Amino acid sequence: MFSVLKNLGWFFRQEKKRYLIGLFMLIICGIGELFPPRLLGSAIDEIVRGSITWASLAKYIVLMIVTLILIYIFTYIWMHKLFGGANLVERILRSRYMNQLLRMTPPFFERNRTGDLMARATNDLRAVANTAGFGMLVMTDSTAYLTVILFAMGFLISWKLTLAAILPLPFIAIAMKIYGKVIHERYTDAQDAFGDMNDQVLESVAGVRVIRAYVQERSDERRFQAIADDVYRKNMRVAKLDALFEPTIRLCVGLSYVIGLAFGIYLVFKNQITLGDLVSFNMYLGMMIWPMFAIGELINIMQRGSASLDRVEETLSVVPDVQDVSRPTPVESPDTIVLKGVTFRYPTSTVDNLKDISLSIRRGQTLGVVGRTGSGKSTLLKQLLHEYPTGTGEILISDTPIEQIAKDRLHGWIGYVPQEQILFSKSVRENIQFGKHQADDGTIMNAIATAAFDKDLHTLSDGLDTLVGEKGVSLSGGQKQRVSLARAFISDPEILILDDALSAVDARTEARIVENIREQRAGKTTLISTHRLSAIEHADWIIVLDEGRIIEEGTHAELLSQGGWYREQFERQQVENNLTNEEEASYDS
Repeated sequence: MFSVLKNLGWFFRQEKKRYLIGLFMLIICGIGELFPPRLLGSAIDEIVRGSITWASLAKYIVLMIVTLILIYIFTYIWMHKLFGGANLVERILRSRYMNQLLRMTPPFFERNRTGDLMARATNDLRAVANTAGFGMLVMTDSTAYLTVILFAMGFLISWKLTLAAILPLPFIAIAMKIYGKVIHERYTDAQDAFGDMNDQVLESVAGVRVIRAYVQERSDERRFQAIADDVYRKNMRVAKLDALFEPTIRLCVGLSYVIGLAFGIYLVFKNQITLGDLVSFNMYLGMMIWPMFAIGELINIMQRGSASLDRVEETLSVVPDVQDVSRPTPVESPDTIVLKGVTFRYPTSTVDNLKDISLSIRRGQTLGVVGRTGSGKSTLLKQLLHEYPTGTGEILISDTPIEQIAKDRLHGWIGYVPQEQILFSKSVRENIQFGKHQADDGTIMNAIATAAFDKDLHTLSDGLDTLVGEKGVSLSGGQKQRVSLARAFISDPEILILDDALSAVDARTEARIVENIREQRAGKTTLISTHRLSAIEHADWIIVLDEGRIIEEGTHAELLSQGGWYREQFERQQVENNLTNEEEASYDS
C-alpha cells in the first residue's frame, strides 16, 4: 500500500525541508489540540469543588485563546507546505510525462491509445499529487495525532479506561487491509475505462463531420453511452467499497464511546477518576473520530495513488524503440544517401512492407517516388527519419550508417511534409515559424511565395495573424498543404521530403511550386512521393514501387521508353489533364 511513498522517495528527498517543516507544524498542531479539553476538564473540577475564581477562569480563557491562535498559525504553515508539495510533484511529473511522450517514436503511439495517455496525464497524475499532499497529511494525522491522543488518555486520565475504549480498534485495521487490496484493483479498472472513454471522445470530436455526413449521430451516441455506462459501473464498484469505510469506522468508534462512557462512569463511582477527567476523556474520544476516519481515507488515497503511479510509471519507463548510440559519428552534411538491400516491416505488420530496396542519391539531386496506393512510398521516405528500428540492409548518409548518426543531427537536416497535414491552433505566422522560430516577416513571406500561398494569404481576414483553428479547420485542404510546405521551406533544409504533399492543389499551383523548388533548392536534396507524375518529371531519378519492391527506375524519359506502369500512368494522366483543360476552356468561353 505504501509503495507509492517509496516510489516518490526521490521527491521527498528533494523537498526534505518543505516536508520536515510541514509535518513538524502538523504534529505541533496535534499536540496543541490536546490542551483545550484538559483545560476544560480542570475548570470543571474546580467548579465541582467550588474553588473556581474569576482569576483562574480568566487564566483558562486566555490559555485557550492563545492555544487556538497558535494552532491557526501553524495550520496555515503546514497546509501551505504540504499542499504546495502536492502541486509541485504534479508539475514535475507532468513535465516528465510530456517530455517522455515527445521522445517516443511512432511504434509507441501505435501500441497506446491517445485517450488512455490523456487519462494518465490528468486523473492519474492528480491522484499521485493527492498522495503527496493530502496523503501525507492523513498519514501523519492518523498516526502521530492518534498516538498523542492515546498518550493523553492513558497517562493523563486512566490507562485502564483507555485500554477498554480502544478494544474495537483492531477490527478497523483488519477491515482496512481487506478493503485496500480490493480498492487498488477496482480503481485501476476504473481508470482504464476512463481512458477508453477519453479515446472515444477524441475520436468522435475529430470525426464529427464524417459522423454527420453519414447520419451516424445516433449510432455514435449509443457507442459513447455504452462506454460511459461502463465507466459508471466501474466507478460505482469503487464507490460501493468507499461507502463501507465510514460505517465501519463509525461502528467501531461508537463502540469505543459506549465502552468508554460505561466504564468511565463506573470508575467515577469508584473515585478512580473525577467527573472532569470523564468529560476530558469523552472529548478525547471525540477527537479520535478524525484519526479513525483518516486511517480509512489513508488506505483509500494510498491505493488510488499507488494504482495511478503504476500507470504513469508504466509510460515513463518505456524505452524509445529508436535511440542514439552512446558515441554518435559526427557527420558534417548529408552529401550522399544510399540504401543497400533495405527490407523493412512495421511492428504490427505480418509481411515485409519494403523488399530489397537499393538506391543512391547525391547532394543536390531530386528523387521521385511513385506507385500504386499502398505500394510503400511513404514507408520508404520515412526510413530517412529513422523513427522505426531499421530492418535488414543498410541506410548510409555520407557513408555513415543512419544508426550511428544522432537523431537531433539527422532531423536537423530534414524538412518533412507528411500526407496528413498537422497544423496547430495558432496563427498562420506561428504555424510557419514552427520551422524556424526566429524567422522575420520577410523570411516568412519568401517561404509563403515558394509554397504558392501568397495569393491565398490576401484573402484571409487577418493575413499572417489569422487563426487557423484546431488542426487548421478554417483552411481548405490545399491551403493547409501550402502552409505546411511553407513551414518546411522556411528552414531551408538540406533534405526536403514531400510525402504526397501536393495532392490537394490544382495542376497550375503544383507546377508553380515545383518550379520554385527547382529554382530555390539548387544544390540541396529533395525527395518527392506523389500520384501525379507531373510533379516529378524534372527529378534526376525516379523509382516505381509495387508491393514494397522497385519494379521500374530511371529518368522520366527512360521510364517512358520502357513502356511499363510509369508510361501507362503518364498517358492516362495526360488524357485526364487534356479533358480538364478542355472543360476549363469551354467554361471560360
